[in-house]
Amino acid sequence: MRIYLILLFFLSSLSFQGLLGKELKLLTGTFKQEDLKLNLSRDKSWVPYPSYSDRKAWDQLIAPFREQVIAKGDKALDYQWQVVKATDYLEYERSGNRGIMEKPMNENCTALTNLLLAELAEGKGRYIDQILNGTWHMTEMSTWSLSAHLPAFQSSKRSLPQERTHVIDLMAGDVGSLLSWIHYFFRDTFNTINPEISLRLKQHIQQRIILPYLDRNDMWWQGFELKGNQLVNNWNPWCNFNVLTCLLLIEDNPDVQLAGIYKTMTSVDRFIDYIKKDGACEEGPSYWGHAAGKLYDYLKILALATQNKVSIFDKPLIRDMGEYIAQSYIGGDRWVVNFADASAKGGGDPLLIYRYGQDVNSTEMMQFARYMTDLDGKGSDFRPSRDIFRAFEDLRCFPQLQHTQAALPQNAFKWYPETQFLYLKKENFFFAAKGGFNNESHNHNDVGSFILYQDQQPLFIDAGVGTYTKKTFSDDRYSIWTMQGAYHNLPQINGTDQAFGKEYKAENVVFLPEQNKFQLDIGKAYPKTANIEHWIRSYSLTADGLTIADEFKIKNPTQSNIVHFLVSKEPQINKGVIALGDGRAALHFNPAQFVASYEAIPQDDPRLSQVWGERLYRINLKAKSIKSTGKYSFIIKKAK
Repeated sequence: MRIYLILLFFLSSLSFQGLLGKELKLLTGTFKQEDLKLNLSRDKSWVPYPSYSDRKAWDQLIAPFREQVIAKGDKALDYQWQVVKATDYLEYERSGNRGIMEKPMNENCTALTNLLLAELAEGKGRYIDQILNGTWHMTEMSTWSLSAHLPAFQSSKRSLPQERTHVIDLMAGDVGSLLSWIHYFFRDTFNTINPEISLRLKQHIQQRIILPYLDRNDMWWQGFELKGNQLVNNWNPWCNFNVLTCLLLIEDNPDVQLAGIYKTMTSVDRFIDYIKKDGACEEGPSYWGHAAGKLYDYLKILALATQNKVSIFDKPLIRDMGEYIAQSYIGGDRWVVNFADASAKGGGDPLLIYRYGQDVNSTEMMQFARYMTDLDGKGSDFRPSRDIFRAFEDLRCFPQLQHTQAALPQNAFKWYPETQFLYLKKENFFFAAKGGFNNESHNHNDVGSFILYQDQQPLFIDAGVGTYTKKTFSDDRYSIWTMQGAYHNLPQINGTDQAFGKEYKAENVVFLPEQNKFQLDIGKAYPKTANIEHWIRSYSLTADGLTIADEFKIKNPTQSNIVHFLVSKEPQINKGVIALGDGRAALHFNPAQFVASYEAIPQDDPRLSQVWGERLYRINLKAKSIKSTGKYSFIIKKAK
């Protein structure tokens, strides 16, 4: 008990102000540990799902998907549990390949999830032995963590599991949460077979999740001991949600449980404090479900376990974080605004969006969720993952979603002043641009870049990110082309591209809604060696198209500026005009100032080619003369 008291004292005295410069403490500033103690359910009565033995309730809850769930469970009855070999872990070090290790791990989790749901749906015990095999197999693994994540948390800094070291990453947390629900539903059934099963399962969850969380403050995602360029991202609510689930379902010691839950609240406050007050997800829509969405899951299960007494769903920031996903939707073939590592296609999980909207009282989110469900044409398709809490919550909210009207947000613009994201809609154009700085979560060196869609189809784009490898989150990250400013809609100034670091940022960022104009100085996003005094870029959107104006001053320039544009369709270059998007629009420039060319960029990475096809194209407008001051103008117009 002594370690927990010391830990709690440390956390209560730790100031986050020095780490990130602001301190909201929406959770721990609103609720003290005594508030949590007073309202925390001491048994499992808070769980909103039927017990395993309540067959009538399960028949009703799972009725719309019963056949689908049973079919998947039947398929997993003969599943052979896969061993993750030592060489699978080592492959990450040897070649940078993550998938060799992750594939069997993911497939094991999928089979276990399907078996769990099938047994709850049917209730005849047909799947129990295979569920037992899967859980036993998990307890025999050296680690539940992924090879790509182990080096950050082990003293060895290697990808092979280290003896007597358990760390919590995204996968380990998800496994702990899944096994906690298996223990909750089937503990009594397991005990009739052999009490050792439940005892072993509980001990492993405690040893692999609960104790490491209580004993350590140095797992970076906790936000307690950030170093250098480390920052708090979606790992924080995701991992804390899983730890909270394990504490609520597994931990029987009330003092340990209380200290652990309050520590998760303290940690999650670090994430909320990092998020800009405007609610934007700087990681992009692809990560919304893992960032704001996992924060919602965390807050939801915390509210359930405290009779809705420990809840911050009424805070405007939490609502704004939710509505970001609807605002970022462009349309067409599920196109979204995709700055950073996000994919250009997505839109989010409709049932998650709907539930979030319910709890923050956002009609916008609930109507958007129904729109996405109708768009999918899969309104009756149940798609559970190893995140079993979301599967259970999907079952609960599905009937309500069916009675909701479908609609997209109708606002003409959305401005996120702290994150410095701007979305503008005019006639059949959707424009988005960003300011910010070059150490945002999942950052690309892209301060000042933009995208433009016409008729819900891409013209000027952000490529997104390829398949994750060892290089993606290493010191070599910015050697990958998708991360570089040169492959965004930005200028290369005096032979120099933007640099990585929080000091490389936009200045004098202004949005003028009455003029549909966005302006910023991107000069400080480039290294000092570029000798840029300023580079002021402005975007103005009208019903006819987009005007881009650059005004610059460079001290003693030695190389020609090159203005890059990344487009999805092969351009056609004529004198002063470049046809775009299969002729739907054209880019006009001054041919006296620039030599125009373009290059094809083959897309051999499946994560990119699935979105863009076989190739993308980069337009290069190289200045004919080297000048210390000057102005450029680029006009994108609809084709006549």
